[in-house]
Amino acid sequence: MGEPVVLTFDMGTQSARALLVNSQGIIVHKVQKIYAAPYYSKQPGWAEQRPDFYWDSLCEVSRSLKEQAGSIWQDISAVTCATIRDTCLCLDREYNPLRDVILWLDDRKTENLDPLPVLWDILIKVAGMSEGVALQRRISAGNWLARNEKEIWERTDKFVFISTWLNYKFCGNLVDSSASVIGHIPFESRTRTWMKSWDMRWFIFGIRPNQLFDLVEPGTVMGTITRKTAEETGITAGLPLIATGSDKGCETLGLSCISEEKAALSFGTTATVQLSTWHYLEPLPYMPPYPGVISGCYNPEIEIFRGYWLLSWFKREFAAKETAEAQRLGILAEELLDDRLKEIKAGCDGLIMQPYFTPGIDMPFAKGAIIGFSDIHTRIHVYRAIIEGINFALMDGLRGMEKRGKLKVKELYVAGGGSQSAEICRITASMFGLPVYRTQTHEVTGIGSSLTAFVAQGVFSSYEEGIKAMVHIKDEFMPVPPEHEIYEKLYQEVFKKVFDRLSPLYEEINRIIGKTVPKR
Repeated sequence: MGEPVVLTFDMGTQSARALLVNSQGIIVHKVQKIYAAPYYSKQPGWAEQRPDFYWDSLCEVSRSLKEQAGSIWQDISAVTCATIRDTCLCLDREYNPLRDVILWLDDRKTENLDPLPVLWDILIKVAGMSEGVALQRRISAGNWLARNEKEIWERTDKFVFISTWLNYKFCGNLVDSSASVIGHIPFESRTRTWMKSWDMRWFIFGIRPNQLFDLVEPGTVMGTITRKTAEETGITAGLPLIATGSDKGCETLGLSCISEEKAALSFGTTATVQLSTWHYLEPLPYMPPYPGVISGCYNPEIEIFRGYWLLSWFKREFAAKETAEAQRLGILAEELLDDRLKEIKAGCDGLIMQPYFTPGIDMPFAKGAIIGFSDIHTRIHVYRAIIEGINFALMDGLRGMEKRGKLKVKELYVAGGGSQSAEICRITASMFGLPVYRTQTHEVTGIGSSLTAFVAQGVFSSYEEGIKAMVHIKDEFMPVPPEHEIYEKLYQEVFKKVFDRLSPLYEEINRIIGKTVPKR
């Protein structure tokens, strides 16, 4: 036997990864499978996938990793799995899927729901949350299933997540980590347990208490790899399956962000800013923080839906020239676009983007906007404006959390596809006015998930000790003061005012084009 390694699976929206990680934070071996079709849509805006799609992909990368690893495969001491959040799967009494998975990308909504109980309705009106709660009810999958697929919903014995389903496939136990159950569900973040059956908030989600499953804390052994799973994956039967957390939660841990002076920025399909706090902190009023991977820790987060997806959209719609040139050179189009970012000054010569393309609990009428166009602007200005707009929104979210939590972030740690661009990291440092750090690998979800297993097995006595051993800063980007001054003025004097000024127009657009708008 050599040095122990953890076998970690990172099941994302776009790909499946299997990694062997050692206690120094080195990824000894890695296999990734990019999904040819991450989801399918029966109707515009819907996003579903077969549950076996994820298990089959996991088995495929596991077997490939075993072949690649050779004798190191015998050094695996534990298995962990981090997955995407806010997925929904209906199981019957034998835990067989009744329908395909509804993914977090899904945009279906339920109309004409029954009125809320009178007392709850009064309380949310007093709190000024009528529109937000109405939106949450409309986008909760439980309500949609109960209204539109009644037969399936009546047969649904358990309402689970992809993470829960994969745990069941691994070890035969329908159980999940309290740090993985993130979605439109009756979960109490303060206590990391399901809400009490008498809690009025159950009406928001439309889920029955007996449809839920067992929860454990991160670091708990949920079971051991079954013989059937061993045959399908190549993993040795009997190895412990250790609970960790969601992909984002593991990412924040894998970036070393477990103090209130550090913030984790994720430049992925959805751009996020997430903190780790040791007191309960709602990122927005009445919006609970996510449960952290470390017990007792909270992860308040602000999400910018369609975040760095916007760069993919730009490349597809406006960057045919760079795409063709990149193919000729054998590089990524993003590399050429990054070089062109340097041509544009901080602030994009007055072009400002507001990236709220998707409605949220505090912005039920949201749409995107670009303002400040003049004849000097080019498509590369638009490209940079997208990056700056996403960062302005993340700045706004971070500062709101700092104010609510009476804390001050001093360092930023970045992950996600966009963070692989040094130019985007430099822009980010100047915009926030804070140092930005990249760690030794962009596979930070795998690092955080593995670290949890090493702590659980006693390799490290604490998460702090594990971070010191496994997380290493590779790149540092410092803010440029004159650029930060420009960004700060644009943020304070322009960006912060854009949404409120345009919001009435967004409502009118929705009304005119026929979309249902919640009543005020």
